[in-house]
Amino acid sequence: MSTAFILVGLFLVGGIYSFWKQKMPRSLITLLSIGAAMCLVAGVMRLEVWN
Repeated sequence: MSTAFILVGLFLVGGIYSFWKQKMPRSLITLLSIGAAMCLVAGVMRLEVWN
């Protein structure tokens, strides 16, 4: 499950970069970056390293 969260987070980071290059609205980029950060943090927190 942690791998899925991390992969989705990295996919969203790629979307942020793409939207930035296309000059999309900043509010959309901000919303996407919040989602990416939440996915990456959830994936890292679910790693078995922390147990």
